[in-house]
Amino acid sequence: MARAMFEYTKTVLSKVSFDTALFCREVQKAIHRLLPYELEELKVFIKSLILQNPDLNQCLIYLKT
Repeated sequence: MARAMFEYTKTVLSKVSFDTALFCREVQKAIHRLLPYELEELKVFIKSLILQNPDLNQCLIYLKT
């Protein structure tokens, strides 16, 4: 179940990557839903999205806990 949530989160983040505010909101939701090791994988995924859209860089602040 948890792995399905991680895949769902990646799909949602990909789809909302056009809007920085919405993307940050979804990252905050993901932090509450995902397991700690999945958050590490999420950081890697978000960094790959940042290469395509540098404006998303500001959302990494939520993952630095």
